[in-house]
Amino acid sequence: MTILLLIVTVLQSLDQDARKDLTPLKLRAKAAKFAKATVKAQMSSFQRFGVWADWNNPYLTLDPKYEAAQIEVFGEMALKGHIYRGRKPVHWSPSSSTALAEAELEYPEGHVSRSIYALFRMVSTPSSKDSLLEEFFPDICLAIWTTTPWTVPANAAVAVNAKLQYAVVEAKSLSEDVHPSAGNKKKRLGNIVTEPKMPFFIVASDLVPTLEAKWGIKLIVKKTLSGSDLENFRYVHPINNMECPVVIGGDYITTESGTGLVHTAPGHGQEDYVTGLKYGLPIYSPVDDDGKFTEEAGQFNGLDVLGDGNAAVVKYLDEKLSIIMEESYEHKYPYDWRTKKPTIFRATEQWFASVEGFRQAAMDAIGHVKWIPAQAQNRISSMTSSRSDWCISRQRTWGLPIPVFYHVSSREPLMNKETIDHIKSIIAQKGSDAWWYMTVEDLLPEEYRDTASEYEKGTDTMDVWFDSGSSWAAVLGERDGLNFPADLYLEGTDQHRGWFQSSLLISIATKGKAPYSSVITHGFVLDEKGLKMSKSLGNVVDPHTIIEGGKNQKEAPGYGADIMRLWVSSVDYTGDVMIGPQILRQMSDVYRKLRGTLRYLLGNLHDWKVENAVSYQELPMIDRHALFQLENVVKNIREGYENYQFFKIFQIIQRFVNVDLSNFYFDIAKDRLYVGGTTSFTRRSCQTVLAAHLLSLSRLRTEVNKVLEIARTGKLIGSSLEAKVYLHVSDASLASRLLEMCSANNDADALHRIFLTSQVEVVPSLDHELVQNISHTGEYVVEDDRVWIGVSRADGSKCERCWNYSPQVGSFTEHPTLCGRCFNVVGIQPTPAMAAAIS
Repeated sequence: MTILLLIVTVLQSLDQDARKDLTPLKLRAKAAKFAKATVKAQMSSFQRFGVWADWNNPYLTLDPKYEAAQIEVFGEMALKGHIYRGRKPVHWSPSSSTALAEAELEYPEGHVSRSIYALFRMVSTPSSKDSLLEEFFPDICLAIWTTTPWTVPANAAVAVNAKLQYAVVEAKSLSEDVHPSAGNKKKRLGNIVTEPKMPFFIVASDLVPTLEAKWGIKLIVKKTLSGSDLENFRYVHPINNMECPVVIGGDYITTESGTGLVHTAPGHGQEDYVTGLKYGLPIYSPVDDDGKFTEEAGQFNGLDVLGDGNAAVVKYLDEKLSIIMEESYEHKYPYDWRTKKPTIFRATEQWFASVEGFRQAAMDAIGHVKWIPAQAQNRISSMTSSRSDWCISRQRTWGLPIPVFYHVSSREPLMNKETIDHIKSIIAQKGSDAWWYMTVEDLLPEEYRDTASEYEKGTDTMDVWFDSGSSWAAVLGERDGLNFPADLYLEGTDQHRGWFQSSLLISIATKGKAPYSSVITHGFVLDEKGLKMSKSLGNVVDPHTIIEGGKNQKEAPGYGADIMRLWVSSVDYTGDVMIGPQILRQMSDVYRKLRGTLRYLLGNLHDWKVENAVSYQELPMIDRHALFQLENVVKNIREGYENYQFFKIFQIIQRFVNVDLSNFYFDIAKDRLYVGGTTSFTRRSCQTVLAAHLLSLSRLRTEVNKVLEIARTGKLIGSSLEAKVYLHVSDASLASRLLEMCSANNDADALHRIFLTSQVEVVPSLDHELVQNISHTGEYVVEDDRVWIGVSRADGSKCERCWNYSPQVGSFTEHPTLCGRCFNVVGIQPTPAMAAAIS
């Protein structure tokens, strides 16, 4: 879709002479060249971002095999009766001179229309209702409101809601105490308001107070009647003087705005069109491809309906005393998403896909697809259930042609299985350019060539959403190793009315099932303040700048692709996400922490061999617990992948690195890894766990740290190794477990190693004399039992090798500054020279 937008931009940049010189084949060549260059550039960017894909074998909608597959699904739909040609109003872009689908529109904020409240003079009543409004004739009018005055020349009826109540009101001119309502909207009263006597108006009863205040005119209700009573009354057209009927419309006629009466032009609105079919009204649309009035519009011929033509209609109506008020009206209005210019509704001959024929099957299929997030199902269900027939033809030269021929005289289309299959085989070999350079005789099957002179090729191409919506057929149906349906479709939330829906509709119409098993929708990227990015605001964050850096490397440093990829994994993509300098700096910090953790792990595994692994049964309890925690974390990560919740995986890993590893296990492991011998059991058991990359946080250690901090604040200790910890629990079972850890056979399981203190003692009672002399204490509840914690200075002296305090320091003649553990390690370690000789 972006490529087509860029193509339009390039074509619009050409001067008038250059555009006139573009033959269809020249234009298609330019479009194809530009599209391929853009695809190449996008591929390069994606590869730099680290995206994995089959880059050497991409699928492109302009590939002949793709085009042939698309022709095939179009043909299947046509032969099943789902494709038809008809004249009905469609979104039309004067700036692109083509019809548009709903998914090709955007509704920018701030559009202001020139709305009018106008009067259509009534001229006759049905014979069965002669007396109903007799007293008001001939000075009675229907009051309508429209935001598109340019459609009044195409007016064919005025519609009312049969369920609403309507009032005949007498209008009094402005008086001293009645003024137009104040506000910021620009208003202008019509010439009729200055007339000595105004006609009676018919408006919705509920809107009388609102209109009275808005117009600044006194409205006196003279009579009320239902909407159904007004059916078949007639009025004179304010421009061409033809008589037109009052008809019953649908629930789209409300009292939320306007007058409760709707100006109806079946050639310029979907609801008007439906009402027009019901009453057999003419589908009149005196507007050409460029959005200018045609000769049918009489005096407005050649004027731009969105510019001077609109103004001319307003001026004419006001001169004929048919306007009560003109008002600027701000509302959402459809714009061409490519040219960024307003569109119109206009009746033209187009090709349509009749969604009604398979809508229910599509709705049923939606329920069998896994939607991520789950609320996406409601979104696409709502859009599909209300989907009108799909206009699939476009008035463009680039794109895939609709394979139809027209009889020169009757204009009857020729399109059947034989012609479609023949075109498909030609396009599969030569590409869709063949439609433009081959003759009708060559494009028709053998059996039609004798009458080839009676036909001409159609010039319409298929909607780009039909192109993309056929991708499942062109890719899954044509490539080895791929199966239908696709496992997953991934796109933005706007594609519920775009690619997701077009793919679904085409697949249901031809295959009877959805083309995907699962669908993921993502939000959009905003700046770090939550604002939409735009060049005018200067808040666009370019991925290349994130990776390579900007012109000022201090203000916009290059973070590399890994930082951007890490950010992507960290955000909940199901909604809109934010990015900016501060967020990137934070992500860089997280990244450095992750790298630091990996370096620590790798650094301490430099001499690791699988044969050195310690069996699970022989591991110290602390290491076995670490592996248990590892299993839980891996399980949660797998669940995250299975549910496409990558941000949860990021959170799990970040917590693991910052809390479980850095703040706990690594702290404990340093002693074993650095002080123990290279072949010691405790070091290898620790390496066994490091190879598995995980351990967990201990609640007890956290609470002990709190009391250690109190002691440190009180100047009792500096380092935690200067401390001795005392524990007391009343629960015998818990006390036994703690005593066991105090005298653990594996030094790694010893409580003082976990607490990073020099000693730990479990005291039997808080009445003990020793306890009474401990001033730094704390307690917490675990397993319904209260744990008391005390801290004092450690016993003994400081070992100069491991910095632990021990009463054994000074008792070894050969190494009087070492503790017992370090003495044993130094005593058995070979000197460097001996080690070299041994190896």
